Amino acid sequence: MNRSSGYTLEELGLRIEARVVGDSDRLIHSLATLQTAGPGQLSFFANSRYLKQLKASKAEAVLVTEAHLDDVQGSALVVADPYLAFARLTHLFDWRDPCSPGIHPSASIDPAASVSPDAEVGAGVVIAAGTQVEAGVVIGANTSIGRDCRLGSGTRLEAGVTLYPKVRVGERVLIHSGAVIGADGFGFAPDRKGGWVKICQLGGVLIEDDVEIGAGTTIDRGALDDTHIERGVKLDNQVQVAHNVRIGEGTAIAGCTAIAGSTKIGRHCTIAGMSGITGHLEIADGTHVTAMTLVSRSITEPGAYSSGTGIEPHQQWKRNVVRFRQLDELARRVRKLENRLEHISTEGQKDDGC
Repeated sequence: MNRSSGYTLEELGLRIEARVVGDSDRLIHSLATLQTAGPGQLSFFANSRYLKQLKASKAEAVLVTEAHLDDVQGSALVVADPYLAFARLTHLFDWRDPCSPGIHPSASIDPAASVSPDAEVGAGVVIAAGTQVEAGVVIGANTSIGRDCRLGSGTRLEAGVTLYPKVRVGERVLIHSGAVIGADGFGFAPDRKGGWVKICQLGGVLIEDDVEIGAGTTIDRGALDDTHIERGVKLDNQVQVAHNVRIGEGTAIAGCTAIAGSTKIGRHCTIAGMSGITGHLEIADGTHVTAMTLVSRSITEPGAYSSGTGIEPHQQWKRNVVRFRQLDELARRVRKLENRLEHISTEGQKDDGC
């Protein structure tokens, strides 16, 4: 059954190994939130904060755990992890069309490039010599792909992506619009006249299978070795990855994070938004960095790490800023008081004949 005609609850249940409670022949044509869902729509309940919305929901059916089955007003798909089940079902309702093989007449493909007849190449695409495009690849309009690149099967580049030369992309990778992969890393040597000599960036970029790269994200090419994004990494929009960085398998990095050169991030880490990571560091597997954290030293033990302070009323913040500036003087005064107390204690012991 295709997407336009919907799916029965029984069909959805089979796909996610769910137990159907209610009418298994009910048709689902779309997904929606608990608050907005109505007839023909499926929602999910994964957070106890939304229990009130669950009880009032008019959804055709809801993904729930066994513990909250009695709170559902209509039909239900009972699963162990509703959020994960929801994630899997979104693929059935995705707006993206599957690969439609063919090359748009306005595309420019160098004769020395190799493009599978089972790939889709959109309008205005430019593909340079030596590049290999495998079966099932979708290349959106006005995308530019430089020399000696490789796109693995099932990979999708949305409109307006730029791949510089020597970028190797694995299978089932999704790169969103405006991403620039393989631009020069920031490398300059100071000369003796106060100027800078550019260091040509001679490496490339290696992106393994099942990676997603957000809109406007930039991944710089390596100076000598490749910048390396391992399997299953997820990069949000506007993430900056500098040259020679290596990001470990399954790591997820949220928007506006910047990673300086030659840093190695471990496997299955989570880096929250607007974080900054300085260069030549190593971050242990399983590390979580909270939002707006500055990582200025290597992290050798997994765990959660933070820096900075949270939001507070402006007047209180101003007072705390003033006090922060006085910390050094306060520390000196405390040290003097400690010395005086120690001296008084010593004199007292002498008077007692100790």
